[in-house]
Amino acid sequence: MKARTILFGCALAAGCRATPIPDSQRYPAGTAFEARRVTVDGTSLRYIDAGRGTPVIFLHGLGESIYAWRKTLAPVESAGFRVVAFDNRGFGSSDKPGTGYGNAVLAALVTGLMDSLHIADAVLVGHSMGGAIAAEVAIVAPKRVRGLVLIDAAGGGIRAPILLKVAACPPLLALLSGLRGRWVTGVLLKSTYADPAKVQSADVNQYYAPVAESDFGRALRGALREFRFDGLRGRLAGVDVPTLAIWGAGDRWIPPRFGRALASELPRVAYVQVPGAGHAAQEESPEEVNHLLITFLREGIPNAPANLAARWPGAR
Repeated sequence: MKARTILFGCALAAGCRATPIPDSQRYPAGTAFEARRVTVDGTSLRYIDAGRGTPVIFLHGLGESIYAWRKTLAPVESAGFRVVAFDNRGFGSSDKPGTGYGNAVLAALVTGLMDSLHIADAVLVGHSMGGAIAAEVAIVAPKRVRGLVLIDAAGGGIRAPILLKVAACPPLLALLSGLRGRWVTGVLLKSTYADPAKVQSADVNQYYAPVAESDFGRALRGALREFRFDGLRGRLAGVDVPTLAIWGAGDRWIPPRFGRALASELPRVAYVQVPGAGHAAQEESPEEVNHLLITFLREGIPNAPANLAARWPGAR
């Protein structure tokens, strides 16, 4: 579908705001997980922390929340790992300030969360924008990262650079961030799947709930204005941790060629494409992604020292 057609449809639907589901019905409601809150760098973050074993921290993408990991957290916990997932600054049920979305700033937020939860080092699993943040942490704070899993990760660029041009134009940015009806949310969510029919109404409800909040628009503008979606180019050669790059073969937002280019810069990486999956591979093909992830956690990580950060003079 042409970009102009999407924008026209979004404009027609912008004023059609449905009533979002209440906070009490947002994920992880109805599951064994419990949502908690912690303040890091002045931002109240909602997070999940469950299980025992090597910590695995999950970072969602632009406009997402911990709901993006709903099909991943329980299997990874059951496999014997501590799972931590959080709504990043500006998204989900976390605080939504107008600034604070630069790559280095969000990487510092991750290490600040780790400090708050007394996590010396962890495996970072990032999807899309979250993948770029995870890799940024590995660059700037290497002793805090035991391994990386990058799922359809940003950082090497995106297929629709027009979004970056919009971010540089305040009037267009304001228009884009104002298109927040439930219908628009559904269209965008379905575009992240190779098979849009797999998106359920309940999924749209979960994604739409934070989007409908009054301060979501300013947070989205801040993220699009400050975050560099190509910020990893030429900077990954020194990331000396085991890395698994998982890409949906049908990803239309960040096609596999971006994934292969990103992986080519990493010295210790396995690159795997998932047939039949789009940009949200962990949501659309959870069985295959979970198998790859858990196998990597069990076989790709154990050779690392038991506690990297404890051997680092700057560790807290």
